[in-house]
Amino acid sequence: MAPTAPAKKKRDFDPKKFLATIGEGRKVVAFPKKQVIFTQGDRADAVFYIREGKVRLTVISKIGKEATLGILGDGEFFGEGSLAGQALRMGSATAMTDCELLRIDKKAMMLALHREHTFSDLFVAYLLARNIRHEEDLVDQLFNSSEKRLARLLLLFAHFGKEGTPETVIPKISQETLAEMVGTTRSRVSFFMNRFRKFGFVDYNGNGLQVHSSLLNVVLHD
Repeated sequence: MAPTAPAKKKRDFDPKKFLATIGEGRKVVAFPKKQVIFTQGDRADAVFYIREGKVRLTVISKIGKEATLGILGDGEFFGEGSLAGQALRMGSATAMTDCELLRIDKKAMMLALHREHTFSDLFVAYLLARNIRHEEDLVDQLFNSSEKRLARLLLLFAHFGKEGTPETVIPKISQETLAEMVGTTRSRVSFFMNRFRKFGFVDYNGNGLQVHSSLLNVVLHD
């Protein structure tokens, strides 16, 4: 009886390496602060992964009113609507800081998701986590005061509650943008920010806004 040929060793796939290197269908692109990455109505032909920096997602209504959908940071994806049949971008993306992004063509992204289960699991886990975040945002909007919503937003920007060391300094964000995301007026945001600073919850410095863990007291206080 002829000996059985040894089974071919399965190729190891490292999703972190995939997102850290260039290759077919993916390239590293740099965007300086305030540069537009894509605009609402552009062709949706790629997914982006943030290697470094912060990105603001916005949408403009038919009457020209702009709203901020979210602010994303290191290790997050955006533009994934292209994978679900979205032919044109439903919103715009702008670099809030100097950014280094991995641009993954739609075809390359779909191929990796279909072939590599570890990468597919990572991407699905990310989408589920973001969906939970959106649900939490909705509950926050429905039941919490604007002061609590603002405090929670600042803590999320500073990565409190996530693994690793919190990023206590966040880039400069206009009070108009904060008001859009919280669902209140700029004057109310100004009032709350002044109060947060008075109680030592936040500080301003040359690099941006420093958020202290004591700001959690605002969120947790009934």
